Amino acid sequence: MKILVITGIFPPDIGGPATYVPTMSSELVKRGHKVTVVTLSDRLDHDDRSYSFPVLRIRRGIFKPLRFLLTVVRILQEGRSADVFFVNGLYPEAVMANVVLRKPTVQKIVGDWAWERATNKGWVNDTFEEFQREKHVLKVEFLKALQRFCARLANVVIVPSRYVARAIVDWGVCEDKIVVIYNSVESVSSTPSAVPLLTKTKIVTVGRLIPLKQIDHLILAIAECDEAGLVIIGDGPERERLKRLVCDKGMTDRVHFAGQISNKETLSLMAACDLFVLNSTHEGFPHVVLEAMSVGLPVIATAVGGTPELVHDGENGLLIAPQANGTLLKSLLHILSSSEERLRLSAGAERTIERFQRFAMIEKTEAVLESCARPQ
Repeated sequence: MKILVITGIFPPDIGGPATYVPTMSSELVKRGHKVTVVTLSDRLDHDDRSYSFPVLRIRRGIFKPLRFLLTVVRILQEGRSADVFFVNGLYPEAVMANVVLRKPTVQKIVGDWAWERATNKGWVNDTFEEFQREKHVLKVEFLKALQRFCARLANVVIVPSRYVARAIVDWGVCEDKIVVIYNSVESVSSTPSAVPLLTKTKIVTVGRLIPLKQIDHLILAIAECDEAGLVIIGDGPERERLKRLVCDKGMTDRVHFAGQISNKETLSLMAACDLFVLNSTHEGFPHVVLEAMSVGLPVIATAVGGTPELVHDGENGLLIAPQANGTLLKSLLHILSSSEERLRLSAGAERTIERFQRFAMIEKTEAVLESCARPQ
């Protein structure tokens, strides 16, 4: 089977698709399939010789209409010989090219890119759920309509949680087209790296530094926790504001901004910490929580989106309300005060990882792609 994988991000980018796409592509090659990846990239001279498949990069920073056209042309060129498109991003570009090629298409949708784009540009302040049901200005409604149009044209849509599946049904995608395949992670033995904090306990959070991650609330909560420090892994538009908050609170010796680092470095830093916190107001399915569990960390996470499908309160972590209301601080104080509780939750997390093994995700995804590519 010849598979054209289309994605908006790929290493050295970080994020869910940037972790998922190389892993999935490599495994599909091992199973005898031919894979080609088309992606956007900040640089075109990245050394991709370590991959077992070609990576075709298009410069992300060029004039967007030109970038759109170049991406469509590249998909047309590479897609002619493909048996199936596996679209993990760049949905409008993939759909436009497929108007000509008419290839069977599997889309993996992990969230609402129209909502993310409108939020990042400051056009809306809605929660994910509000965005689905409210009416908006014309440019936002256009994005929503475009997203729904693209999703409806897929032969199959893979989603990482039942929560995301329910949202996509509301977009008008037939329920029998949607397949839930949970993301996975392998249990790893990461060598803990040095953390430049002298605090007794170390808390870590990972993600793009944007408002919905509520890292400012986490910083304020940790300010009330004696002898606790925070490692923040990731980058984004909130970075400077968060740094100012840390300075204002006199916490520069208790908070370390690690920036954007590789997945291997991330796991090593996480392994050196005592607790993982994800304080988001929205998550489709938080793969980073699986990674935290894989290195043995107890987890505190907000009960939003698909997170409760992974974190079961009191069994393998603690679930809290998504808004700052004292619950975060209370949960931090509780779990930091008891090494026995941390060990108990870590043991529960270890059992959870056994249900999210990589081979199952690979096999289910391969089966979907083969079924879609097979002539009807």
